[in-house]
Amino acid sequence: MSCGNPTTEPDALMQRRKKYDKTKNCVKCKDTQGNIVIRHAVYCKNCFIPLLVHKFRRTLEPSVNPKPDGPRRTALKPAGNLLVGLSGGLGSSVLLDLIYKCYIALDKSTMPAEGGRDHPRHERVWKKVTVCYVEVCDAFPGMKDRTEEIARFVSRYDELDFVPLRIQDAFDRTWWEKTGRKASFSDMGVSLSDESLLIESLSAGHPDPLTALRTYLSSLPTPTAIHTSIQILTRVLLLHTALQTSSSHLLLGTSLTSLAVSLISGVAQGAGFNVREETMEEWTPDPETRPTPDVVLDDVKDGADKGKKQLKRTVRVVRPLRDIGMKECAAWAWWSHIPIVGKEKWVWPGAKPGIGTLTKDFILGLEQDYPSTVSTIVRTCGKLAPKGEVSGKCILCGRPAQRGVQEWKARISIRSQPPPPPADPTDGSAPPVPVVPESKSDTRPSLTPYLCYPCHTTLTSRSARPVPSPWPNAAQASVVALPVWTEARLGAGAGGEPSPADEEIMVAKKMGQAEMKGIVNEFLLDD
Repeated sequence: MSCGNPTTEPDALMQRRKKYDKTKNCVKCKDTQGNIVIRHAVYCKNCFIPLLVHKFRRTLEPSVNPKPDGPRRTALKPAGNLLVGLSGGLGSSVLLDLIYKCYIALDKSTMPAEGGRDHPRHERVWKKVTVCYVEVCDAFPGMKDRTEEIARFVSRYDELDFVPLRIQDAFDRTWWEKTGRKASFSDMGVSLSDESLLIESLSAGHPDPLTALRTYLSSLPTPTAIHTSIQILTRVLLLHTALQTSSSHLLLGTSLTSLAVSLISGVAQGAGFNVREETMEEWTPDPETRPTPDVVLDDVKDGADKGKKQLKRTVRVVRPLRDIGMKECAAWAWWSHIPIVGKEKWVWPGAKPGIGTLTKDFILGLEQDYPSTVSTIVRTCGKLAPKGEVSGKCILCGRPAQRGVQEWKARISIRSQPPPPPADPTDGSAPPVPVVPESKSDTRPSLTPYLCYPCHTTLTSRSARPVPSPWPNAAQASVVALPVWTEARLGAGAGGEPSPADEEIMVAKKMGQAEMKGIVNEFLLDD
């Protein structure tokens, strides 16, 4: 931009960039004046609707069959039913509308013209479609309960089952038993006030689900940890509901914009190893928490194993709107007359925005000024490959955990030891060098070996400033209850107590000066 006088020099002001590239007419039909601009390309309403349906089908249908077949060449035959996660926001509302029109009502406006009336794509894909909504109003003060509004919204569509849940169901043993999982609990909790995350017994027994939820959230160290924990609890509740409804697929209404926010905020919180799971993931339940293994029958047509074959039941989490931006979703909702229930912000008095909120504000501003950049973020993250081996699943979020992360974190972390006790003034001798004893408490079982890096960081990474609690009147317990799937996994061991011999114990002890010099001696230069 020039520093000249705008009144005398026309080039002193930077010309505003056009919202569209060349013309106001639709880039597809070339005749009709456009109604919407998507990344500087103009589309009319009649061309935009089939374009969005094509993007939706192109993303979803290759993942419907048990073996993803890329560009689809076979009929759609999923291994189970379908569960749609509904939050009441724009993306999930548009997703439910598209699912209903394309795969339940078989709306002709959403069907490809080629193939004829009797083509297999005109047959119903899923025999049963369930909509699940998780209400989070009990996690934050002053939030409105929208369960009835969501139920009325779902009732607009026929042949859909509605399953309402509440976020405190994550701590409800009754709900866990209804899902058909094992109920081998032993009243164990974790001490979130200590970075060691020691597993201890609950002094007053297992609290009611609402009290357990609020105590758990009040014990978390940062607002970012609270937001992340709510997202984890919601996601795992949906996964277990998918198992309960015999669903092979869980669809989430994550748009291109929301996916970019999740990717950037996840990397910022240490979830780079799970960047691929943000796009699509295969989730398998823990066999230790179910009386009989989850299996599903699959048809085998070729070879010696012709007939029925048992496969381990998995839930495939798909985000069919990951190529569709928020602006495109809003246009579809407007032209399809979809009433958006909406979502409230997760805030409480005195709380500051977390990493997710700051990232969302940044991405939304970026999409408004540079719309192609958001798509570039998602495409770039899609090329990333996690480094390292997988070491089981996280006991809290259920995602793959990277091997050797805790050892690496122990090497790079700086720990401050408590000061030594004051010397006795009546004793004239010099104070002895403080020695940290290897006490018996150091070998108590810890939750750390069972956690992935982002979950461990969520529970232990503290802010330098005091963080206001969403429930300041909640009882501050030294040991808080864990989600039911975590407690059931811990209780699956002998006697409900994880054996210290089965996990790695890390003991910190003070090193003497001679021992330290012996370690670094070979690296020292001669005088």
